[in-house]
Amino acid sequence: MYWAQRGGCDLRCAQYIEYVFQHEGDVAAVVAEPIRYGAAVPHPDYWKTVRQLCDEHGALLIFDEIPSGLGRTGRLFATEHFDVVPDILILGKGLGGGILPLAAMLAREQLDIAGHRALGHYTHEKNPVLCAAALATLDELESQSLPQRAARLGNHALERLRSMQDRYPLIGEVRGIGLLLAVELVRDRRTREPATEQAERLMYLALDRGLSFKLTGGNTITLAPPLTISDEQLDQALDILDNCFQHISGEHTA
Repeated sequence: MYWAQRGGCDLRCAQYIEYVFQHEGDVAAVVAEPIRYGAAVPHPDYWKTVRQLCDEHGALLIFDEIPSGLGRTGRLFATEHFDVVPDILILGKGLGGGILPLAAMLAREQLDIAGHRALGHYTHEKNPVLCAAALATLDELESQSLPQRAARLGNHALERLRSMQDRYPLIGEVRGIGLLLAVELVRDRRTREPATEQAERLMYLALDRGLSFKLTGGNTITLAPPLTISDEQLDQALDILDNCFQHISGEHTA
């Protein structure tokens, strides 16, 4: 649902969180992704509002940055885009360099209260090889300036995707930040009816041409290339996507 006001639904949705706080009473935490995997980027004031509400009501703000953290959005952490510090931040996937399975939980020092307690020991806990891989990944992100590179390549990709939007009515919206990009397909831009059949058809056409991506919500192409992708490889992927849109648009008008 769209609530029309400054910031659209974003800030009205933040007000709804305030409503929940007031009516539910003791809320322990707000847990969310700062940027949804479908490249849904909230209004700049959204998380500031939620952070203030959490502070006022004594709740923790917990960010899941498994899909968006470690440089993907053009900053090391997605939360940096909103000038908000969560109480707990969760990392995973990319932390192991995309090869080794590893996750981590970062927390404010005040929340580190279990150091004197035994919480149990597990087979895959504190794996030194995985920790070494994580440290190497962080070193590579910094030494190669991969977050900054993601920002530059993401801006280039957005320009090309918006050019496609101008040419193909099937594209209802292009959005993204860094190398987390999304293209929403619609039957009609006015009604925004999802073009799920065309999206699936386009996905398999692209796969036949060597480009793999995920559909979110049935009609949204989510593009999340590796941060090490070359300029040439990114343009090759966008060329394939452009060609597939041209093919689908020809089918649609035939």
